[in-house]
Amino acid sequence: MNLRAIADGLRNSRGVAHKQDIAAVVAALGVADPDAAIAVGDDCAAIPDGDGYLLLAIEGFLNEFVAAEPWFAGWCGVMVNVSDIYAMGGRPIAVVDALWSAGQARAGPVLNGLATAARTYGVPVVGGHSNARCDREQFSVAILGRASKLLTSFDAQAGDVLLAVTDLRGAYRQHFSNWDAASGVDGRRLRGDLELLPSLAEDGLCKAGKDISQAGLLGTLLMLLECSGVGATVNLRAVPMPSEAVPERWLLQTFPSYGFLLAVKPVHVACVMSRFKARDLACAAIGLIEPHRQLRLRDGAEEVTAWDFHHSALIGCGPAAPQARLIAPPQAAHA
Repeated sequence: MNLRAIADGLRNSRGVAHKQDIAAVVAALGVADPDAAIAVGDDCAAIPDGDGYLLLAIEGFLNEFVAAEPWFAGWCGVMVNVSDIYAMGGRPIAVVDALWSAGQARAGPVLNGLATAARTYGVPVVGGHSNARCDREQFSVAILGRASKLLTSFDAQAGDVLLAVTDLRGAYRQHFSNWDAASGVDGRRLRGDLELLPSLAEDGLCKAGKDISQAGLLGTLLMLLECSGVGATVNLRAVPMPSEAVPERWLLQTFPSYGFLLAVKPVHVACVMSRFKARDLACAAIGLIEPHRQLRLRDGAEEVTAWDFHHSALIGCGPAAPQARLIAPPQAAHA
């Protein structure tokens, strides 16, 4: 592997650029306080409720993705939101969607994919918003879930072992770097695979994790490290990936239908790995969480620093985030 090319590719990737846009939003809203009752920067908002947490999340989809893959976009509306809920140690309750389209016929494939995924994952669509008189298709889905014990992006600690978990029994979609190991698969298997995540939280085997998103494995790892205020060294040769995958594409761009990063205490690593492997899911120790607040990539004896949080924020969340104030509305002019 060309480590420097991968490091440069990470810093210049489209997925990371999209994540960097988050920093301006959280700063404008003044919500980057990790000590707030509801911390921002995780896969879901975890809202304390009784003896557990309500989980709330939303996903919006790129217009070109909806145009090129309308059925799969609808499917992903449920799939990626469900993954976010499970990544937090929760279980989904229901989703709502918002769909704009250039006529009812154009909306059909999106809605069909949404309905199919809702049945497969056992998560009802309970409402939403529609507009069939737009000039293009635009789509977003929100989800509600619940957790008794959380997995969060804020609890990775130096000394934790970094695990990468992926379902490699799939293939790339035609147009984008989506690794699809879910559509057409029996829903009972998919739900059983996802159930491993809340069971790890509830059994006290893991406290920190994150769902691998369109920023790829390394971009997702950056978000986890930033929120926890830590760093990591990753052995790229240890990352599970399909034999046909190009490493740069897999590490920087690939959005797997089932993919998670977990920070696990060394004493629990063998037990955690065995649970995933028992369900034929690829799980490997790919590195170590460290205190230096950098992401370092390693291949054999070679090592490069791919990101340094002392110099560059990503999403602007976590213990080192500036405590931005709410932007006050402009005062009305006096006559």
